[in-house]
Amino acid sequence: MFIVNVEAAINHEGKWLVIERSQKEEHAGGMLSLVGGTVELGQQPVEILESNLKREVLEEVDVEIKNVNYLYSSAFVTDKNEHVLNIVFLCEYKSGIAYPKSPDEVEDVKWMSSDQIERHSKAPVYLKESIKQAELKISLTR
Repeated sequence: MFIVNVEAAINHEGKWLVIERSQKEEHAGGMLSLVGGTVELGQQPVEILESNLKREVLEEVDVEIKNVNYLYSSAFVTDKNEHVLNIVFLCEYKSGIAYPKSPDEVEDVKWMSSDQIERHSKAPVYLKESIKQAELKISLTR
């Protein structure tokens, strides 16, 4: 019924880890995005979303994350009429130096402030919404 996608809102020292998607990507090629990807079967059945997210972040940008907490979910339909359930998690940076480890998926990696993301011409509405949701959650936990 749905493709399940997970994304990581990773905050480190007041900046968010954002990728520029490869032009080769079918969905939102060349646009800014959080790191993440499609949930695959065969992963451990407990915390399948979290384990898939950790794997995706490591595969795409070579960064380890910790304290993976549900942020919010949304749904959309791709250009190919595929229904996607997107689940965003607020995460903490653990280790690694972010770089485009998977160039077929990731063109560039950036640490950006919320304001930089809000003003960026390649930042889609859904990325801006994810950052707003994450900033709200952080402010509520302080």
